[in-house]
Amino acid sequence: MAVPRLFPLFDKLAEKGMPPETTKNPSSYFEEQLAEAYGFQRIAGVDEAGRGPLAGPVVAAAVVLPSGIKLKGVKDSKLLNPETRERLFEEIRVRARGVGVGIVGPEAIDSLNIRQATLLAMKQAVRDLPEPPDFCIVDGVDEIPINIPQGPVIKGDRRCLSVAAASIIAKVTRDRIMLDFHSQYPGYGFDGNKGYGTKRHREALKQIGPSPVHRKTFRGVLP
Repeated sequence: MAVPRLFPLFDKLAEKGMPPETTKNPSSYFEEQLAEAYGFQRIAGVDEAGRGPLAGPVVAAAVVLPSGIKLKGVKDSKLLNPETRERLFEEIRVRARGVGVGIVGPEAIDSLNIRQATLLAMKQAVRDLPEPPDFCIVDGVDEIPINIPQGPVIKGDRRCLSVAAASIIAKVTRDRIMLDFHSQYPGYGFDGNKGYGTKRHREALKQIGPSPVHRKTFRGVLP
């Protein structure tokens, strides 16, 4: 079970005003407030990529940034083009205090369901960090089933710098996996759609059926 969130800390943060969603570089407001209030030194932002696709894994990342760091251009990975994501991926890997990644494949997704598989990937990502974090800021509404203080933040990748950084690590990692799958199963267009249910992808499923990396419990994969 997850450790209860550190109330009244998040209540106080909410009273002061949650950082607004931004399509630009998000702030380190949550990280700074947590550090000031509790002396936390290692605050991890946690995010995922790949909940919705018909194929491939769900990938999560956890990123711990140094206090006061400025990462120009880092924001919600969905707002960045592939070239920019790749560049920022490398910068984050170099400048972060710690980066962890968790990967849960399609068979586990079918067995667990996508929500539980996502939480498992997040748990793996946090455990993959070189040092355990003091606190996790988790994108979304769910807590990770891990014995570490944490708090979920809706649209965290547009409110918290460390979560935005994690979104880039997760997205680039997953895209690279899907490019590898494209070389193994070229008929589905994984190099372009990354497993999402585009028209071409759905037509390929009708013509040649699913590959071993498809999520069989997702609508439209099986006849």
